[in-house]
Amino acid sequence: MGFLNISRGIVNIASSTNLLTDSKSLQLVLEPSLQLLSRKQRRLIRQNPGILHSVSGGLQSAVRECKWQFRNRRWNCPTAPGPHLFGKIVNRGCRETAFIFAITSAGVTHSVARSCSEGSIESCTCDYRRRGPGGPDWHWGGCSDNIDFGRLFGREFVDSGEKGRDLRFLMNLHNNEAGRTTVFSEMRQECKCHGMSGSCTVRTCWMRLPTLRAVGDVLRDRFDGASRVLYGNRGNNRASRAELLRLEPEDPAHKPPSPHDLVYFEKSPNFCTYSGRLGTAGTAGRACNSSSPALDGCELLCCGRGHRTRTQRVTERCNCTFHWCCHVSCRNCTHTRVLHECL
Repeated sequence: MGFLNISRGIVNIASSTNLLTDSKSLQLVLEPSLQLLSRKQRRLIRQNPGILHSVSGGLQSAVRECKWQFRNRRWNCPTAPGPHLFGKIVNRGCRETAFIFAITSAGVTHSVARSCSEGSIESCTCDYRRRGPGGPDWHWGGCSDNIDFGRLFGREFVDSGEKGRDLRFLMNLHNNEAGRTTVFSEMRQECKCHGMSGSCTVRTCWMRLPTLRAVGDVLRDRFDGASRVLYGNRGNNRASRAELLRLEPEDPAHKPPSPHDLVYFEKSPNFCTYSGRLGTAGTAGRACNSSSPALDGCELLCCGRGHRTRTQRVTERCNCTFHWCCHVSCRNCTHTRVLHECL
């Protein structure tokens, strides 16, 4: 499935048994016979020395962010070692698929843009286009994160894994771009003061990437408001193929999806029970909150099946004191924790 398939993408890099930690690993991943990356992706890696570690780091950060954003929901972004990190969900056209593509695309763009400004990639540097006058008491300077290089590389690298011209192809490309657009739109100006005794008579400012958590928060909100789409149909025989390859809202009364929106075309599974065919793990055994009426509450998370309650004795370090110089002494405190788990 393009970027998220071991034969044409890089998700396998993020699995626990495939972390890229040294140059030998890099050489192995770039070995064409392993077919972890497409021909174009391998070419892009060779043209940008140092970038593969950035891509891998961005992908791993995206996986962690996905798990954080959905930690209290029936679908909690499960992953597993093996050929398909996210499982069969990437072969569907539902909201969860949309989020996976958007957050992984955003993660790669974010990591590459930051690595440029840190000097980790030989083919890019800080974005120095913002230089000189800015306002009455500040000017452009410093080292802006290179979001343009990150977006361009992300588009070339991530989107190159998508093949075909069907609705799923258009959906994946749209959500990839939505992830990159979110990183760009959440960038903020950051400044440093100059002057005698901290008087801040003048400031030097540059553009700084948002945290990936901020990006994940925005994409999670767009997941909740995602647009259901279908093929656009102009009803005009003179329309070109390029004009016909577009997305329109399933409900004609809704506005067309913007570049920031996430899109999907099929209903999500309920994720309540295990299904090998659908690739859903179910919620049995998941921890739930017995007092919460929200998505993490036992009623909703357990899908009405009920839950069991058990106690667990936990020993933790407590009452820690720092002694000069230089060690910390702590006591061991034991307490009982009440756990609720879905049946």
